[in-house]
Amino acid sequence: MKQKTVWLVFVLLCLNITMSRADEGKLEVWKAPEGVLLNDNFTVKVRRSGGTWKNLPSYLIKVDKVEGVRHVPLPSSMATFGFEGKVEVSVTYNKGEIRKACVRPASRGIETVVEGNTLTFTLDKPGNFSVEVNGDIFNNLHLFANPIETDVPDKKDKDVIWYGPGIHRPDSGEVFRIPSGKTVYVAGGAVMMGQLLMDSVENVRLLGRGIVDHTVKMGIRISNSKNIYVEGLFATQCATGGSEHVTIRNVKSISYYGWGDGMNIFASRHVLFDNVFCRNSDDCTTVYGTRLGFTGASSDIAMRHSVLWADVAHPIFIGIHGDTKNPEVLENLTYEDIDILDHKECQLNYQGCMAINAGDNNLIRNVRFENIRIENFRQGQLVNLRIFYNEKYCTAPGRGIEDVLFKDITYTGDHAEISIIEGYNEERKIKNIRFKNLKINGTVISDDMQGKPKWYHTGDMARIYVGPHVEGVVFER
Repeated sequence: MKQKTVWLVFVLLCLNITMSRADEGKLEVWKAPEGVLLNDNFTVKVRRSGGTWKNLPSYLIKVDKVEGVRHVPLPSSMATFGFEGKVEVSVTYNKGEIRKACVRPASRGIETVVEGNTLTFTLDKPGNFSVEVNGDIFNNLHLFANPIETDVPDKKDKDVIWYGPGIHRPDSGEVFRIPSGKTVYVAGGAVMMGQLLMDSVENVRLLGRGIVDHTVKMGIRISNSKNIYVEGLFATQCATGGSEHVTIRNVKSISYYGWGDGMNIFASRHVLFDNVFCRNSDDCTTVYGTRLGFTGASSDIAMRHSVLWADVAHPIFIGIHGDTKNPEVLENLTYEDIDILDHKECQLNYQGCMAINAGDNNLIRNVRFENIRIENFRQGQLVNLRIFYNEKYCTAPGRGIEDVLFKDITYTGDHAEISIIEGYNEERKIKNIRFKNLKINGTVISDDMQGKPKWYHTGDMARIYVGPHVEGVVFER
């Protein structure tokens, strides 16, 4: 009997050790390489429920605060880790008292507990967050809680290029050129001091939890390539031009300089953005036709489960660039399950959280915005649909905008200026624009809504100006 008891205790002890190791394996943290700039505004820790706190390095990054016409880079913070299940996060603000705090996106409903200068909260699934203390959106903590890596390649594989923890520099110049048929792995704790370029290649995977250094503009670039998969990295920008069959998943883009677009599309097809984060010093995400040496239309583009924050210009911008002499069609564009945290643009000509501006004889059609949650941005418009001739960037107005659906769009705030839907002339119109369950501060805007005077246009109830050369705008419940 005594032997059975001892054996049972031994088995339970082994099980407990195994479970503890498995549980510990569901939390991934990485040390910062020596020499990388850190920001001591926050002390960040994470642990499995009831486990041991682990420190996260808080990297020094920059964000853009525009003052007048000047881009003013300001220091900010970024921390990253991986987990599965449930974790507790502790953030200590080292610069003073916490009077109030929040974790955004608001749609995640994360509750914080503040004690002194430390706030804590719990995460039950991965996500990309902004931790803000005392209402400061510049000196905030960008917290990237990644899913556990399940596709780590074998570093001994001849087709794998492996960058482990530490600082890495290109063999020559300022670019890491990635060849066809390779899997490039940038491990957590690795910092790349150069652009990651996929040019005229195919069948490439770029994976990991590493960082492209914040001084590297256009940190990730895909050009004239096909069958490209990028996952998990942090960089300033991630642009795709002249390419097809591209997936960009769980990539984070933060820029701070002029023309710092986040995730551009030029003349490309079949591109998916999934679970990306963009905080940018220009448009967060764009779809264009011919532009910057890339030629042809763009089609079948999707962005899902993502977070956008435009310190300047548009969160979502479509259509201004194309080939006037050989008119193009930009079509089959989908934006689903997206949180827009901010939009700040003083110029009326460049506003709109969701903006379609047709120029260069482009025809833009079959666009779907669904389940978009817009928080109280600083300055701009909800919607801007225009066929126009912007002489600074275009050589002709667009041909048209057709068949656009806005479904389950919510805006909570009081800073939105008047949105615009306006065509150009009788030959260049906007047609078939459908709003379904548009909710402004809790009120559903519909053609049959209660309280709307009969002589009002429905758009008036949402501060949306529907101008000339527009046909078929409807607002449904």
